[in-house]
Amino acid sequence: MIKKLFEKVLQNIAINKEEAIYLINSDSEELYYYANKIKNYFCDDKVDLCSIINAKSGNCTENCKYCAQSAKYKTNIKIFPMIKHEKILSEAKKIEKNNIKKFSIVISGKTPSNKDFKDILKIYTKLKKETNLELCGSLGLLTYEMALELKKIGISTLHNNLETSKDYFSKICTTHTYEDKINTIKNIQKANIKVCSGGIIGLGESITDRINLAFELKKLNIKSIPINILTPIKGTPLNNIKILSKKEILNTISTFRFINPKSNIRFAGGRQLLSDNGKKGLLSGANAILTGNYLTTTGSNITKDINMIKECELKI
Repeated sequence: MIKKLFEKVLQNIAINKEEAIYLINSDSEELYYYANKIKNYFCDDKVDLCSIINAKSGNCTENCKYCAQSAKYKTNIKIFPMIKHEKILSEAKKIEKNNIKKFSIVISGKTPSNKDFKDILKIYTKLKKETNLELCGSLGLLTYEMALELKKIGISTLHNNLETSKDYFSKICTTHTYEDKINTIKNIQKANIKVCSGGIIGLGESITDRINLAFELKKLNIKSIPINILTPIKGTPLNNIKILSKKEILNTISTFRFINPKSNIRFAGGRQLLSDNGKKGLLSGANAILTGNYLTTTGSNITKDINMIKECELKI
């Protein structure tokens, strides 16, 4: 059955939700094998690397249950306003020296204040002049007008995760809606900027929720799909939630590849929960990784990730 679905995908015939649920519950090694073959067929043997900087941390008005940056919860994260341009430029240049081509500024909050947005435009302008990086951003909910301004100064990609399925979203956040996120994605696309959007698995959602998320991303024609594994953080409502097994994680990645065969499936936050740091994921359908530190958890060393990619006989 898995081989038949693999052949179907290679013929550019989309699998349906029933078939996707079969895949995500199927025998692991066969699923990984064919997901990897789909990746190689549509995306070659290169791994897309990106890195981020946490440019504004904490004091977020939203109540996302998984997030340490929410002002609703008592966590031990560092809280700071927009950091100095010099620090962002310095970090960006270090990233570029490590042969990472994509660099994203990430800020906390529902949407940028006027002051922060003006500051963001200035730093992107400097980055454009002083580096050759592909500039990205994770800036919260954006209007079409904001997206247009970012386009004018050279932004390549904007990130806005759907996080989970439409049905499950209200279980993890009530201060903004799924529609708010979809509207932001459409505003970004309308401004002719690429969109990076995926989700977090391990929030207590069902397998069907994961499948529905993958199909929603397909519907929105998302070409960069980060998959994060929840790292439970003390002080958040999901602190005591059970961490997903390696099989659940890899089966999800592989099934996302079957559903979105031509997209970059990006292994993002939570890789450190796996004993191999996500190496098996690169051989099971993933073809992109977020490297370096994350927002409120420690990420993966860039040199270590590059060596891991070479061990998989893949290219950067």
